[in-house]
Amino acid sequence: MRTAAAELLQFPAFRQQNAAMDAFRQDDVDALHPRFLLEGKAINNNSNEFPVNGQIRDREVRVIGENGEMLGVMSAQEAQKIADEAGLDLVKVSPAANPPVCRIIDYGKFKYERTRKEKEARKKQKIVEIKEIRMSPNIDTNDLTTKINAARKFLSRGDRVKVTLRFRGREMAHMGASVHILIDFAKALEDVAQIDKQPKVEGRNMSMFLTQKKQ
Repeated sequence: MRTAAAELLQFPAFRQQNAAMDAFRQDDVDALHPRFLLEGKAINNNSNEFPVNGQIRDREVRVIGENGEMLGVMSAQEAQKIADEAGLDLVKVSPAANPPVCRIIDYGKFKYERTRKEKEARKKQKIVEIKEIRMSPNIDTNDLTTKINAARKFLSRGDRVKVTLRFRGREMAHMGASVHILIDFAKALEDVAQIDKQPKVEGRNMSMFLTQKKQ
């Protein structure tokens, strides 16, 4: 007579769930393997961005030694043995290479250096802001000059400038006739700016984007 568990195993969905739980339990066991230990703590590498030690299942790998020297192509088991003897970790740094490239290195220091370099790279990234200049189609000459000077200041800082004409009521019937205001605006800044996006109608507005002129 079959048990209730045996009956459940007849359903494909239950078998898949059961297999997944077995795999989960096996991962827990692998995480406690000595190869995953670093300074007395289990290495948490759930993201699998860089497979380490027992997570490396390739038949052959190209190995870079502790001091950057090329150790050649060998089995993953042989590479792991060299890492273990050095008291270090085997980290797969180029999974897409053929064969994959692994480094013998302190995994904790490796992660720390990568995090530090990523932070430095983010600091060096230039964030381009979009500054908007808003005008009415009936803007007078003095106000237009003030707006152009403000845009010039933004562009000199490397910002992107959105120049917008805002229409109200009967002004909307003559939107096409006002496009020259944006074109003249861009011409007044042609020594420092270039049109990134041509004038375009967006509801009650007509907008144009300017960016700093490439040298």
